[in-house]
Amino acid sequence: QQKLEESGGGSVQPGGSLRLSCVASGFPYRPTCMGWFRQAPGKEHEGVSVIVTSSGSTNYADSVKGRFTISQDNAKSTVFLQMNSLKPEDTAMYYCAGSARTIYWHQVLDQRQYEFWGQGTQVTVSS
Repeated sequence: QQKLEESGGGSVQPGGSLRLSCVASGFPYRPTCMGWFRQAPGKEHEGVSVIVTSSGSTNYADSVKGRFTISQDNAKSTVFLQMNSLKPEDTAMYYCAGSARTIYWHQVLDQRQYEFWGQGTQVTVSS
């Protein structure tokens, strides 16, 4: 059974850093695209960053560009999200997502394109 499992969330002060990890298991083939989404209380899901697993191409939400970096370790079927210069508005539940389908580039940050989801890991940025 396909499974995505996140880890690395926690509480940090503004300006701090966290590194999220997502391990994919049970997939007969590597998802074509994997990414991170987040949802803050009372807000909609937001696409944060995605990576095309075959090419390594990445995309980011404007709100995190220059602060977050997505990467992958193909040998370990793991995707990482390095989050630096964290702000209180980054506080949210962060979810790892994967898709086995081909996604048009302009839709890669659209949560509706992803059929596999992890349980989420909480990130809290507060002083």
